[in-house]
Amino acid sequence: MAFLFADENFPMPAVKVLRQMGHDVQTLLQIGQAGLAIPDDELLRLTTSLGRCLITLNRKDFIKLHGQEPNHAGIIICKADSDFDALARRVDSCLKSQHDLTEGQLLRVQRTA
Repeated sequence: MAFLFADENFPMPAVKVLRQMGHDVQTLLQIGQAGLAIPDDELLRLTTSLGRCLITLNRKDFIKLHGQEPNHAGIIICKADSDFDALARRVDSCLKSQHDLTEGQLLRVQRTA
């Protein structure tokens, strides 16, 4: 099980599947911060303070932030996929292959052909 934090662009149906798989996934809605357009760097600091790995579809910005702020609780960047079950399975598989999600890691979840 991983402690994750899904940003607002990560699809809620995939969040639900990840939860069914046993992952503890929080969202901005759950902490009363939804719809506030929190800047990416502040979101990364928030998730780090919560001890949760950020999961996002916003690859470009968070790859850049990873380089600028390597002291974070982890970032998982994903390619968009309308097959939410498959997206969640790929995230789960990526997490299982890591064995331990360590601080400062950037994981990439690719869409299969």
